[in-house]
Amino acid sequence: MRKLTYCVATTIDGFIAAPDRSDPSTTGLMEPKPEYLPRLLAELPEIVPTHLREPLGIADVEPKHFDTVVEGRKSYENGLNAGMTNAYAHLRHYVFSRTLTESPDPGVQLVATDPIAKIRELKAEPGKKIWLVGGAKLAAALRPEIDELIIKLNPVVAGAGIPLFDGEFRPEQFDLTSAEPLPGGVVHLTYAKR
Repeated sequence: MRKLTYCVATTIDGFIAAPDRSDPSTTGLMEPKPEYLPRLLAELPEIVPTHLREPLGIADVEPKHFDTVVEGRKSYENGLNAGMTNAYAHLRHYVFSRTLTESPDPGVQLVATDPIAKIRELKAEPGKKIWLVGGAKLAAALRPEIDELIIKLNPVVAGAGIPLFDGEFRPEQFDLTSAEPLPGGVVHLTYAKR
């Protein structure tokens, strides 16, 4: 059975984006520092958007952990607003939306049905892990199916913004399986659901 992993960058105070939902990696909120990039590229090459893979020298690097990416409409629209119809063309790409009626890219599959049912279907298929890239509302909806969290904790406090999960109060326990401080002040925290 494949695992669903929510792998996302956060601020110290638990926000994944600014209140305006802009892309945190390009707005100064959580831009990767040059000293952090080599480790990110070595450990999680598949989370690097397709248009950056060749300039960073990883165009031919095979995915290590994930072969599928899922995201919500608002996260997907960050890429669309930047002119990218498929930021992760090197992975199977699903966007959960009830408002988008037609995919702007043949490599992006739209899902308007129950997200939990679709994730269970994907988990039953052979393959590597499934990467939940965001956003907060989809993460909250998929909480029962999230097997693992990889939190890229950035050394910044935002004060407000889009939380890691945007849903109802329902505590769940996770076990810390790894905590790795990296160059540039980022700490990778890995948690497994109990």
